[in-house]
Amino acid sequence: MSENPIYTPFFGVMGVTAAMVFSAFGAAYGTAKSGTGIAAMSVMRPELIMKSILPVVMAGIVAIYGLVVALLIAQDISPNYTLTASFAHLGAGLSVGLSGLAAGFAIGIVGDAGVRGTAQQPRLYVGMILILIFAEVLGLYGLIVALILYSRGNAT
Repeated sequence: MSENPIYTPFFGVMGVTAAMVFSAFGAAYGTAKSGTGIAAMSVMRPELIMKSILPVVMAGIVAIYGLVVALLIAQDISPNYTLTASFAHLGAGLSVGLSGLAAGFAIGIVGDAGVRGTAQQPRLYVGMILILIFAEVLGLYGLIVALILYSRGNAT
């Protein structure tokens, strides 16, 4: 008889769900908000459309962070899954998911305002890129913490 309760996999599955859902919400918001700015800007300056796609790409990368962690956690759920590992995996999923949500919001807001501003003043482009990088790094920090938590869950 196993010493782990029957609900042990629930927390691991919730980690997978949190990683994927929250990071996808962040990426979707970042894409939608930046896309709105691109559409508004393209009326005035259609030649800048391809240059302004960068916030949408950066928002999509946030979803990839969540996907990577979700796949890592999902492959570890097995009959000998421990309660300690499931809690560590829940923490990993929440870490990457919620930081991805925050990063997606930041990318969307900065991308929208930055793209519109760049249409009026092209010198704003470099500043927009730097701010977008700092927003993207928030999701990367969550990924790093999630990978550490994931490895600690496997060490038990």
